[in-house]
Amino acid sequence: QVQLVESGGGLVQAGGSLRLSCAASGRTFSSDAMGWFRQAPGKEREFVATISRTGGTTYSADSVKGRFTISRDNAKNTVYLQMNSLTPEDTAVYYCAAAWSVDDLRRGLANYWGQGTQVTVSS
Repeated sequence: QVQLVESGGGLVQAGGSLRLSCAASGRTFSSDAMGWFRQAPGKEREFVATISRTGGTTYSADSVKGRFTISRDNAKNTVYLQMNSLTPEDTAVYYCAAAWSVDDLRRGLANYWGQGTQVTVSS
């Protein structure tokens, strides 16, 4: 049973930072590309960032480029999303996901999903 458990969400003021973590279990972590998605109220879930199995390749959505950084620690079975310069438009539930490839994640396809963690940015 694969489990992805997100943590690190919360309430932050505009301009602030948060680091999300996603701990994976039940599968060889380094076998999967990992990614982050988000869903704001009344909107569809959208791709945020993805990282390859070894961490050598990353992609980010244009809306977060230069502000968010995805990374992973295969020894800890954990993927991270460092979020800086947050704005109220970043308010959403953030989901961790695992897939065969970064290309799948960029298309919104994933084999496994976490339950999500709420990020709220106040103005």
